[in-house]
Amino acid sequence: MQDDHRALFENGLGQLRLNCCKRQIDQFLHYTELLIQWNKVYNLTAVKTPREILKVHVFDSLSLISHLKGDRFIDVGSGAGLPGIPLAIMSPEKDFTLLDSNGKKTRFLFQVRTELHLDNVQEINKRVEHYSPEKPFDMIITRAFSELSTMLESCGHLASKKTIFVAMKGKVPKKEMRSIPEGYDILSLTKLSVPGLDRDRHIIKIKAQDL
Repeated sequence: MQDDHRALFENGLGQLRLNCCKRQIDQFLHYTELLIQWNKVYNLTAVKTPREILKVHVFDSLSLISHLKGDRFIDVGSGAGLPGIPLAIMSPEKDFTLLDSNGKKTRFLFQVRTELHLDNVQEINKRVEHYSPEKPFDMIITRAFSELSTMLESCGHLASKKTIFVAMKGKVPKKEMRSIPEGYDILSLTKLSVPGLDRDRHIIKIKAQDL
């Protein structure tokens, strides 16, 4: 990775008010290189250049870091590992499950986990409705996965009453928010600030109602 990309990454970290050790910075840049390499064959993302990957994917994922609560997280429809891989690099003390039904994408995730030595990550090649975890997750995270109602209906079996659903969105999905299933409450809608990204980004937190 060229020095200017490292400088861009470190500048983005500063804007996000995040601190990384050298090993973590190297992991982030290695991940970017792997994504570019594999993308030539498997078309993992429409974003092609290192600078755009850092801004559109890595910084966007890291904008979620201050919202993580708990120890066990699942990234549903993880694709190329977004936001799961950046979050796992940044939070080595937390456990992340990356779930995707596409075998090519989970093979990429296996390669990333192996080369980056991410002991806090496991990749699962299954449809969400066919995956049964040993115990519920503290947070269920989606990014460009589906509408809110579909997310809640398809991921409900992964949750306990304490689990927080976190949906990363672009513009505020007012219609989706009005259409969430009964039994759930919207806890918050938060606008995200992503370094170098001139577009709307929001996260919505949802929780099952207490009985």
